[in-house]
Amino acid sequence: MTKRQLSDKPDRMSVSAYLELLMNLTRREVMGRYSQSLFGAGWAIAQPLATMAVFTLVFARLGQMPSDGAPYPMFAYAALVPWFFFSNSVTSGTLSLVTYRNIVTKTYFPREIVPLAQVGSRLVDLGAASSLYVLLMVYYGVAPTVWTALVPVFLALLLLFTLGVTLATSALNVFYRDVSPVVQIGLQLWLYLTPVAYPLSAVEGYRPFFLLNPLTGVVEGLRAVLVFGREPEWPVVGVSAALIAVIFVAALTLFKKTEKYFADVI
Repeated sequence: MTKRQLSDKPDRMSVSAYLELLMNLTRREVMGRYSQSLFGAGWAIAQPLATMAVFTLVFARLGQMPSDGAPYPMFAYAALVPWFFFSNSVTSGTLSLVTYRNIVTKTYFPREIVPLAQVGSRLVDLGAASSLYVLLMVYYGVAPTVWTALVPVFLALLLLFTLGVTLATSALNVFYRDVSPVVQIGLQLWLYLTPVAYPLSAVEGYRPFFLLNPLTGVVEGLRAVLVFGREPEWPVVGVSAALIAVIFVAALTLFKKTEKYFADVI
């Protein structure tokens, strides 16, 4: 029996078995990342915290970048937390199918579980990094408002977009191994094309271009409800939500159409 035939075998596992596999892979990723680390999940805080400090010095102090009246550290950190969740998930998720080639080629299961586990493991980082934002709110005397209840909505959009991009890049990386370095370079540029270090209002002349970035609505929305305690700009959120839905469906379709070839190519 060929690898191709093995990968095309009918589904014989239960949903509970797939969920158990997802949880085990997710747990393995988390443990592998922090098991021999002195600071453990503290590194998930260090990454956005260090970047926030650099951005505060370079953009706020030296570049006089506006933050729409909010304390710049809070302004930057509120966007850096979701950004690093997205960036780190895509970076590791792109390589996930190749990394787990042993089970991909020898066992039948829905292959999307592998990149999904990578994204799921980064939720631990997201939770740890978010805890520092709570301390920043206390330090700067920023109280939650009724709009804070919308945070799960924006996190859901972030998760859906991250899953979509990770599914697409992980599938393409099976066939073209130079996808991974291209993704890494692209993410470095993407950071500066997303309103993380600056508000969307600072690039008003290029607004239509920035609205093509699905993360714009997520970042601006989270800032609106967390930093400013106000209603988000719904047209911006609506454009991002529509783009995210299209990208996720397209990525999932691409993944499902190509997964039957994974075992042969890897």
